Amino acid sequence: MAELKDILYKVSLTSSYGNMSAEVAGICFDSRKVKPGSLFVAVRGTLSDGHDYIDTAVRAGAASVVCEKLPGMIDEAVTYVTVKDSAQALGQIASNFYTNPSGKLKLTGVTGTNGKTTTATLLYQLFTKLGYAVGLISTVENRIGSTVIPSTHTTPDPIQLNDLLNKMVEQGCTHVFMEVSSHAVDQERIAGLKFVGAIFTNITHDHLDYHKTFENYIKAKKKFFDDLPGDAFALVNADDKRGMVMLQNTKGTKYTFGLKKMVDFKGKIITNSIEGLEIEIGGKNVWFKMIGDFNAYNLLGVYGAAVLLGEDADDVLTKLSSLPGAPGRFELVMPGSKVIAIVDYAHTPDALKNVLETIAQFRTGNEQVITVVGCGGNRDKTKRPLMASIACRLSDKVVLTSDNPRDEDPMEIIREMQTGVTPSETRKTLVMADREEAIKTACMMAKEHDIVLIAGKGHEDYQEIKGVKHPFDDRKVVERMLKLFSN
Repeated sequence: MAELKDILYKVSLTSSYGNMSAEVAGICFDSRKVKPGSLFVAVRGTLSDGHDYIDTAVRAGAASVVCEKLPGMIDEAVTYVTVKDSAQALGQIASNFYTNPSGKLKLTGVTGTNGKTTTATLLYQLFTKLGYAVGLISTVENRIGSTVIPSTHTTPDPIQLNDLLNKMVEQGCTHVFMEVSSHAVDQERIAGLKFVGAIFTNITHDHLDYHKTFENYIKAKKKFFDDLPGDAFALVNADDKRGMVMLQNTKGTKYTFGLKKMVDFKGKIITNSIEGLEIEIGGKNVWFKMIGDFNAYNLLGVYGAAVLLGEDADDVLTKLSSLPGAPGRFELVMPGSKVIAIVDYAHTPDALKNVLETIAQFRTGNEQVITVVGCGGNRDKTKRPLMASIACRLSDKVVLTSDNPRDEDPMEIIREMQTGVTPSETRKTLVMADREEAIKTACMMAKEHDIVLIAGKGHEDYQEIKGVKHPFDDRKVVERMLKLFSN
């Protein structure tokens, strides 16, 4: 319980009606979750407007309401507060309600199109090895120390987020590493949080179904850096042409990492093989278990952030070299088997291109690359032909299949992908809407030393079809098929 006036600390109010000392038992922005004594925040969402449910919330027992526009009917027993932006207010309110947990932690955010999960996970693994109690908020999972909490969004809503951060404080965490999605920035889910640092990995075309234009997508990422406090660090990949854009208006101290330019944290790839990476960092050659140029950037971002967080550079490199990385990111299935099978989360054109170009570096020329790829339903349609085009251009055989079709017809998604396939490439392309059959077929076609890439889902252990999540794990399916066909 807390008083309304305390929960509204730092929230810019435009008007108020009623008792500002009213007790608040809980906060919510979903009228279905309102309980007696709740504060209801009316947020304008992409699918519905919370202002349409203020009366419903009051009838359910809401004692106070925060909104941008007052409802037609005012209940004299309820306190109403108006603000300019209720989504932004919700973030600050949630932070206040949970006694500002982010200010009690060293909270570092990671944003970018690709590499967020790997970077955040590596930082979590690294700081755990360094002896700290660490929290992780990621696409794959949330963690409080060694306790795993299932993840539903890349970045949770403000109430869930602050509740989670508060639990981390209670469990003695000192550092937290979280993915910060463009949706989260645009929807003010991180409003009210205090970050000690921000990392930018890269940016390529994605989420245009939501942002509409690439420029809007860039602005959402940039806003995260624009809002950093002056005592935070802003660390960006300078080899990405938008890296320096992120730093233009930040108040944070600016740092860069990369492989090509003069930067604060420079790396040079010495060896890049299916066994791992050897990178020169800080005048030392270090061997890492992870694979590919794109992971070299992830490792440099992690190294730079750890040093900026006050850790010894040599100790960081020693411990970082032993880490496995995030599950479902260029993950070898059954290492040592006759067929090289790789599962990767690559679900954007650039990520798929990076993975296939990395595979190309390991080829001797005699083996074939067989790629299984699909595109998610109810998501950015502009990338569908691009994904198919990249897969065909960089693979010997391609199986187009489904990947979380959600509310769309899987075959219609595949037909949109096929518009990116040239007539000459159709000969090496198969269509199988059933993902398990697609993986089975790819494994059947593979001969010894061939490389099978299963792209798009990575760590996910489900297929989302018509609102239902059916159990499905690419890694388990591939392993089962490799065992079946190796006998």
